[in-house]
Parts: sequence; C-alpha cells; structure tokens
Amino acid sequence: MLDVKNIAVSKENSINSSRRFTLYCPSDSSIRALIVYIHGGGLLCGNAKDLPELHKEKLTDEGYAILAIDYPLAPQAKIDDILEDIIDSINNCFELTELRSDLPLFVWGRSAGAYLALLASASDKLHLKLNGIISYYGYGFLCDSWYDTPSPHYVNLPIVEEGSTKIHDKEIVYRGDIANYFSTYIYARQTGKWKDLIYEGRDKYFFLLYTLRAVDSLPAPLFAAHSTGDTDVPYSEFISLCNKYHPDKFVASIPEHDFDRNTNEPETVELLNKTITFISNNS
Repeated sequence: MLDVKNIAVSKENSINSSRRFTLYCPSDSSIRALIVYIHGGGLLCGNAKDLPELHKEKLTDEGYAILAIDYPLAPQAKIDDILEDIIDSINNCFELTELRSDLPLFVWGRSAGAYLALLASASDKLHLKLNGIISYYGYGFLCDSWYDTPSPHYVNLPIVEEGSTKIHDKEIVYRGDIANYFSTYIYARQTGKWKDLIYEGRDKYFFLLYTLRAVDSLPAPLFAAHSTGDTDVPYSEFISLCNKYHPDKFVASIPEHDFDRNTNEPETVELLNKTITFISNNS
C-alpha cells in the first residue's frame, strides 16, 4: 500500500511558476530514501503522474518515497527556465515533502526527464548531495544529428501540421496531456525542429550549457537503462553515455522507447528490481 499526497506551491521567478508535486510514500513502513522523479515528453508534453502503478508500488514497497515533479513545458518555456525550475524543485525536495533531510537522495528521470536529471545533477546550482542518478532511456545530446533532423520513426506517422500543435500558444503550462500536446512532439521530430523549440541562442552555448558534452564526470553513481530498438533516442546515444560515465546498465531488446510502460513484460519487472538494487547499494 502507498499513501499519496498532492503538493502545490507558487514561486516568483522569471516565469512566475505555480507548481504541483505528487508524493508517493510507503504507508506501512519507515522511509529509507527519497527519489525525485522527473517525467518525460520531449520537454513538450507530459506530466508528473505518468508513472505506472507497478513502478510506484514496487519502489514504495521497498520503503522509498517518490516526489514526482512538474516543470514548465516548451516551447513557451525554454531549456534555461526549465532546468532552473527542476534544480529549484530538487533543492527544496526535503522542505516540500517534510521528510528528514538526512535521507539518501536520488534523482530519477524517464526520457526527457532523465536528460533533465543528468543536467541538474551536473549543475553547480544543485546544493544537495545525491546518492545516485537513475536514467531510463535518457540522453545528453552526445551524438550528432538524431535530434535536429527528421526522425525515421516519426516521419512514418501521419503528418502533423504546425497549426495542429501548441507552438503558438502564449501561456506557459506545467502539465501537457498526451491527447492535446503529443502532436507538438511529433511535429518537432517529423520536421527536425525539436532543438529549435526548446532552445533559443547560439549552438555553441547549447552544447556547452545544455548537453553533457562538456561534463567530464557526474557527482553520483549512475544507473542507465535503454532498449536496443529505441524509436526515439538512438542506442548510440546510450553507448556514448555509458562510455563517458560507466554506469550500472540495463539493456532491453524491444523496439520501443519507453518499454517499461508495458508492465506485464518480464523486462519491466527485471528493470525495476535492478533499480531497487542500485538504490539499496548506494543508500
């Protein structure tokens, strides 16, 4: 069993954010660690409540609390504001949850959430000590071309026109449901304009500040999972991540990106068990 607590806070910053968090806690055992969870969606869609029930149940059954966080979505918010918001949420995670500040702390992201977890962990603006970083099919823009050219997978889907996206909306949102916002991501990948939607500025500073290319080491152990048949983030990106940081690894051979959403598959259970082992070994 797990307890669920919804948390809402306001913050005056460059985008005057009003953020919501969801805390999942074990209901019948003491808390052994806190995991800050960051959702995926290419920075263009998604929300903090996308974790499958199996993931929440297995982790809380082990005594781990999960703080699932929202963040402002592109293209109305750009990567600098998004990352600032993520780092602030992590820095204040113990205050938000009212949990002991001496608990082991992990950051966990899936897809774009893993990208943000990796960037945040490497930032000198992060003030808390991390025990570990967990990346499910994440990336650091370590390999060229895959993110700024049309995706072979997405160009085979029905074409999404710009007018069917959220590109021209004015309001910054923190939760973008798949039904209304995923079309923006498809458009970005079909046209090769993904980077242009999340970042404004010179390429030099994108690669310096918002990729892992200039990050020689991470401040905590890394667990990284990926599928050899990933349709969104090429397996070569995972290989580059592993060669650079030497993480504990989990590899699936499934022709999907977020393969762990299929909770009936044995690979998902094995992935979660190995994640739990990683957390236990580094707590």
